[in-house]
Order: sequence, then structure tokens, then C-alpha cells
Amino acid sequence: MWTPISDLYWWNRNRGRHVVARTFSPLWRDSLRRLIPFRERYGGQRCFILGNGPSLRSTDLTKLRNEFTFGLNRIYLLFPQLGFPTSCLVSVNDLVLEQSYEEMRVLAIPKFVTWRARRWVRNDPQAIYLDTDFTGEEVFGQDASARLFEGYTVTYVALQLAFYMGFSEVILVGVDHNFITPGPANQAIVSEGDDPNHFAPDYFGKGYKWQLPDLEGSERAYRMAKLAFETAGRTIVDATVGGKLAVFPKVAYDSLFG
Repeated sequence: MWTPISDLYWWNRNRGRHVVARTFSPLWRDSLRRLIPFRERYGGQRCFILGNGPSLRSTDLTKLRNEFTFGLNRIYLLFPQLGFPTSCLVSVNDLVLEQSYEEMRVLAIPKFVTWRARRWVRNDPQAIYLDTDFTGEEVFGQDASARLFEGYTVTYVALQLAFYMGFSEVILVGVDHNFITPGPANQAIVSEGDDPNHFAPDYFGKGYKWQLPDLEGSERAYRMAKLAFETAGRTIVDATVGGKLAVFPKVAYDSLFG
């Protein structure tokens, strides 16, 4: 008897309470109504996923004005310089959302955020909840209305969303896959000064709490994404300037524009 009771307890503690809340929540049902229309909306089209690496400073992002773009986490810090916002925003990290959602709230674009963050996100009509999870089975989810594995990086969540929306070609930009700050994967730390790992020094600036990356874990996730896209006759390519990620075929960024 003890084993099933223990299993039920830990399931409820780690994930079950969120599943139950989602099942009975009118907040979730309202969000789902806004998510469903995105399914296969962009079949046969291409999109860009913008990472937040320093390489963005060496990339002419003005070329993306008329493209569909997924922005990640605090990419909005770049919007004043860019002159336009990304088509949507994706953020699933609890620390980022807790510290930055009030800044995200003012953005007049769809924001795909983890259901765990609902206490910071309430009353934002542009927020669309995702049932994301950083534990459990490592899979590539093709249905964004169901459970999505976070894959140790928000980029992986964006890839699953891009698949759900029907994009036939996904182009990564600014996914440098290279971090200067040392330390064990997934450890939460507080920045002591300017951020050398992202496009802006105040991205995770002094006093900001964030988690060190798990590059090996994210590579496992990227390989699952590559397989899922290829199996469906779709592609993911990497146009990051000087990026260190070796999972996807490389393309020259400027060659993508006529």
C-alpha cells in the first residue's frame, strides 16, 4: 500500500496539483480557447526563433520586420532599438517570470507562458498558458494544448509551438549555445554584475536571480526536435552568427533574404 500512496503524494506535490487546477480552472479554459486557433495556422510558412545570445548584436535583425518571430524571455529589452516587437513571446522559467512579468505585461503581443506562473500573470488578456514541465519523460510534444517538456531551454518550448502552428521551416537566430558564467547546470545564482551571456548587460544584470544552463540536456532536446521536424517533412536550421550549437544544419543569415 505504501508505494502507490507515496507515488500519488509525490505526483500531486510535483505536478498533480497543477494538472488538477488546470482541469477545473476557467482561466485555463479561456486560455485554451485562444490557443486552439494557432493550430496549423501557418502551415507551409517559415518562422524565426530569436535566442538572446550576444550574437544578436552582430545580426541585422531589421530584416525580420515582416517575418513571424518567436521572442524568448527578456527579448523585449531589444524592442526599442529594433523598432518593432517580435510576433509573440515565450517564457516558461519561474525565476524569469516572477521577476519580469510586470515588464512583459505591457507588450501588446501574444505571450505563451507556463501554467505554473499564473499567479504572476493573472488579468493579462494576451497571456496564453502552456502546461510545461521540466521533469518526467523527455519527449517532443506536437500538441501545445497538452503537456510540453521544457527541454532545459525555452527555445525547445518555442520549437514545439512552431510545430503546433504548422511552420514548415524554423530558423534559429541568436542561439549562441555558449555561456561564460561557470557553475553546475540548473543551479540558481544571483548575478553580481553585468551579464556577459546575453545581448544586453542588464538582461540578467546585477541582483537578478537566474539558473545556469544545462547545455547537454538542451542538446538532447534539440535532437528530439530535429527528428520530429524531419519525420514530418519539415526543417530546422541554425543561422546564429558564430553559434556553438552543432545539432542543426548551419545557414548564413544574410542568405535567407532576397
